[in-house]
Amino acid sequence: MKKISLAWQILIGLILGIVVGAIFYGNPNVAKYLQPIGDIFLRLIKMIVIPIVISSLIVGVSSVGDTKKLGKIGGKSIIYFEIITTIAIIVGLLAANIFQPGAGIDMGSLQKTDINSYVETAESVESHGMAETFVNIVPPNIFKAFVDGNILAIIFFSILFGLGVTAIGEKGKPIISFFQGVADTMFWVTNQVMKFAPFGVFALIGVTVSKFGVESLVPLGKLVILGYATMAFFVVVVLGIVAKLVGVNIFHIIRLLKDELILAYSTSSSETVLPKLMEKMEKFGCPKSITSFVIPTGYSFNLDGSTLYQALAALFIAQMYGVDLSIVDQISLMLVLMVTSKGIAGVPGVSFVVLLATLGTVGIPIEGLAFIAGIDRILDMARTVVNVVGNSLAAVVMSKWEGEFDKEQAKSYLATLNESKQQAA
Repeated sequence: MKKISLAWQILIGLILGIVVGAIFYGNPNVAKYLQPIGDIFLRLIKMIVIPIVISSLIVGVSSVGDTKKLGKIGGKSIIYFEIITTIAIIVGLLAANIFQPGAGIDMGSLQKTDINSYVETAESVESHGMAETFVNIVPPNIFKAFVDGNILAIIFFSILFGLGVTAIGEKGKPIISFFQGVADTMFWVTNQVMKFAPFGVFALIGVTVSKFGVESLVPLGKLVILGYATMAFFVVVVLGIVAKLVGVNIFHIIRLLKDELILAYSTSSSETVLPKLMEKMEKFGCPKSITSFVIPTGYSFNLDGSTLYQALAALFIAQMYGVDLSIVDQISLMLVLMVTSKGIAGVPGVSFVVLLATLGTVGIPIEGLAFIAGIDRILDMARTVVNVVGNSLAAVVMSKWEGEFDKEQAKSYLATLNESKQQAA
């Protein structure tokens, strides 16, 4: 018997979930029985993310051993993240202006979805600025940061701890060995958790389809199609060019991460693939010191798919209401999105929260979000994939920028994957 790969298992789970959800559309029992399975899987992932980030960062930082070098990597990463996410916003604005997805939409044919759960969170984000983002990076209580899953605060503490371990010399070696053991153990745990992924995907997508149904896509089909097409363009062309500039092929990265991309797409969660992402990019030739810093930080500062969608959705709603935004208004929208979309990755429904906090600043009716809330999960699946690809490429870019990318190791790893694929066939 040939072993079915994880990617195929997840894909089968995805298809079966869609079928079950479509057959039992509107049946509350689907959510009653399947939601706990999906929740268990997501909780398993959340359970392992923080220990992996902490242990990997401490080991990675201690291997650098140079505060100046680490600060340089951090500064370069933030600059790169800002440039790429700004390009993503511009691509989203251009797509909306060229194809006008909201023009001529009959709002009477659309169903409204309750978005009150996001409003309170958005009110706290409206005052969210870049200065506040950097203030919140410093945790007043590190244990509270662990409990809250505040990834930026955890990164900050782990970096300082790693530098401290390095500074005490020989006394710090047992500590480094301990955290290396923790990292290796948690990667083993990750591999076991991933065996449950097909069931989690089946449950999560089944619940989604049973709640919203396939027909909810029809009135807003133009937005869905344009969203997917624009994100595909961004990955293949924009990220493809960036990859080419640093000497790698974007399709090699996509092929390398096929299991993780299918999982991220199915669950709409970047967190589900963070451990495997760090592991695979390290095998691809990126040093641990860069991978363990760049990828977790990118989860807050490098959400390419999310920022692209926010720009596209904002103009869609404006067009739907007949609000004519001038070039100046669109530049203002871009600048606001550049600030509000940073540092709040842990907020539930982050894209909706950012849009609620942003639309009013340029005169776009925020109630328009209620019309597109029903299809948000479908678009969230695509933007999660873009976020994952973007952060993976960022690790390669930073490794190349620092002259530490192991090209031979990358070739060897790709060759190993090809051999495994041929043997499986």
